[in-house]
Amino acid sequence: MTAQIIDGKAYAASLRDRIAGHVARLKAEHGITPGLAVVIVGHDPGSQIYVTNKARQTLEVGMHSEKYELAEDTPEADVLALVERLNADPKIHGILVQLPVPRHIDPNKIIATISPAKDVDCFTPESVGKLQIGLPGPVSCTPLGCLMLLRDFVGDLAGKHAVIVGRSNLVGKPMAQLLLRENCTVTIAHSRTRDLAGIVRQADIVVAAVGRPSMIEGDWIKPGAAVIDVGINRIAAPEKGEGKTRIVGDVDYASAVELAGWITPVPGGVGPMTIACLLANTVTTASLINHLQPPKDLTP
Repeated sequence: MTAQIIDGKAYAASLRDRIAGHVARLKAEHGITPGLAVVIVGHDPGSQIYVTNKARQTLEVGMHSEKYELAEDTPEADVLALVERLNADPKIHGILVQLPVPRHIDPNKIIATISPAKDVDCFTPESVGKLQIGLPGPVSCTPLGCLMLLRDFVGDLAGKHAVIVGRSNLVGKPMAQLLLRENCTVTIAHSRTRDLAGIVRQADIVVAAVGRPSMIEGDWIKPGAAVIDVGINRIAAPEKGEGKTRIVGDVDYASAVELAGWITPVPGGVGPMTIACLLANTVTTASLINHLQPPKDLTP
């Protein structure tokens, strides 16, 4: 058996097309242009590239985009004041502060200051609570992207045993909530789980989000299982030359692809879905802020 490759890049492109259609309808029928503001503090090269891509894709789907690039030594009070100003700005429906922030800034203070109505990354306690009890609102971007891929490629998920390797607030925990909504039986495992390999071998769906390169070996995968690899790990690639690196996931792809039924590659799997789902969440928040029903194909 060789797995079907889940092409997240292609799916994200089709999702952005749908988002652009929803944006056009909001403009034409309600005079609403969804607006996303992204704030970055400091000059981390990876974050800079990511934020630039977010801003570009926001404009490409017809949304209003604002990007705030603040110096590394910007006082915490100034960042909080900017977030408060964006909370009050009617042109902005989504606020994202790129993490990590410099050490002198408390990320929890920043997150707590973001209006829950504009929390497109689902970080605030209110957003997390809504997800927990199933109220309408945005869902963490990466888990939402994973769920969309699973629904599209695997189909009905009800009754399947899903094992999530990783327990972060960003991926593991919200992913578990989304799969419970899909009527999966969910196990959350992590790096300290006893007999992790044995537990993963029971899974019809494996979501790997532990942040360790190639930690999940191919022979851990149940034949025919769906494997969603969220990991993005940069490792040395001496075969490319001195000092060169390459990106790998949390799953040993070369061996897992021989057993899985479906698998996401790294790169090109889950990664492209994250920004697309950020845009989807901005359409959702713009709709809810204006007392409109969010598009059903953009919400869980």
